[in-house]
Amino acid sequence: MADGATGDPAGDLVMGTARGRWVLLAAVLGSGIALLDATVVNIALPTLGRELGADFADLQWTVNAYVLTLAALILLGGSLGDRFGRRRVFVVGAVWFGVASLLCGLAPDVEALIAARALQGIGAALLTPGSLALLQASFTPDDRARAVGAWSGLGGIAAAVGPFVGGLLVEVSWRLVFLINLPLCAVVVVVALRHVPESRDPAAPPGVDVLGAALGALGLAGVTYALVAAGERGASAAVLVTGTAGALALVAFVVVERRARHPMMPVEVFASRQFTAANLVTFAVYAALGGVFFLLVVHLQVVAGFSPLAAGTALLPVTASMLLLSSKAGALAGRIGPRLPMTVGPLLCAVGTLLMRRIGADASYVTDVLPAVLVFGLGLSATVAPLTVTVLAAAPLRHVGVASGVNNAVARTAGLLAVAVLPLVAGLTGADVPTAFERGFDTAMLLSAGLLVAGGVVAAVAISDQQVRARRRRPQRSRHCAVDGPPLERDVLG
Repeated sequence: MADGATGDPAGDLVMGTARGRWVLLAAVLGSGIALLDATVVNIALPTLGRELGADFADLQWTVNAYVLTLAALILLGGSLGDRFGRRRVFVVGAVWFGVASLLCGLAPDVEALIAARALQGIGAALLTPGSLALLQASFTPDDRARAVGAWSGLGGIAAAVGPFVGGLLVEVSWRLVFLINLPLCAVVVVVALRHVPESRDPAAPPGVDVLGAALGALGLAGVTYALVAAGERGASAAVLVTGTAGALALVAFVVVERRARHPMMPVEVFASRQFTAANLVTFAVYAALGGVFFLLVVHLQVVAGFSPLAAGTALLPVTASMLLLSSKAGALAGRIGPRLPMTVGPLLCAVGTLLMRRIGADASYVTDVLPAVLVFGLGLSATVAPLTVTVLAAAPLRHVGVASGVNNAVARTAGLLAVAVLPLVAGLTGADVPTAFERGFDTAMLLSAGLLVAGGVVAAVAISDQQVRARRRRPQRSRHCAVDGPPLERDVLG
């Protein structure tokens, strides 16, 4: 497809060619920088908290400001690419992400850092759906699955090395965690402009659901602010007003999406009981993941005395399990159905989370940390690939891109709310971060385990194997599901 092409959804690139490699490089780097940022920033939290004089609420917002704008705008980002040009929006996202990363790295105080993190999330909302959409639009149908598979595998490697790289960078300066994005974004922009063909969806809706996106963002911001502030101020008037306004905005978002001519989240996809149940499992599991990955790396540093590098590498067994076992779990779900893996997986994760309660001051990695993260990683590997396949199989073919986008947004919203709610309920609040963690980490892990058990119970009761049995004779394609959120997929079933 030549630059500027708009009409043909099937591109002409093939795997193994120079042009194909350049497009794959742009897509992998584009999604990789957003993924790396989500994994390495948690490791930097204790260090930047000390240097910027940040309290625990500030650390929560350092994470949540990014996830909030990403979760609220990720569906809109995909729609903008379909309408205005996938390469164009992808490049805008890379430039935006790079500028926001520079602002993060130069932030003079925590308030400036939080504002810059929110800007980063907007850039990620343009990059994340655009990276896979470029592959779907650029490669021939015969090579599309291979391109997506390579994208998934290389993205998994980025997730695996992210904590290690983050630990190394933090040992020098926490600012490098953000500044490292600048050369990566520059490469993405140059490669995309020179080698990625432009494409659009000729059937894309003529309008952009700006009202829906605004209500979603305002609703999530209001509710999240109220939950975080409640830990510091209690049920003050500002907390109650902001929380109520956020809840009303979310209600208005649902009403608008039901009535809009071109909604970014068509509510009819939830007419499928299987789709709704899979998203309930997603919410429970990824809420627990958000809490565990936010709290554990901080706990390892401020309570157990691990260095940033040691805390980052402590979680490598989780990602290694995902890389080695996710495709096998997806294949198993294709043979026996998703219900059993989606039931057993969260329960194993719950066991691993309960084992994390043994991690205290002067904890041993081999006897205290490693068993917990190994069990947790095994459970996660059994869960995520069957969950992603179930979501896509439950949606009509014309809505498969929307379905994966909704599932991704649900996962990120769950993580956003978990980082706000779990510390509040567990008593992990206050300016003294080490004391707060000694007081409430056990409770937070117990609550996370409860969420995982709830996800397993929902899967056992509400997930059906019928659709998989009906599709058993069709070719099955394994899909990698990232730790921070399910992948966005467009037209991969066709």
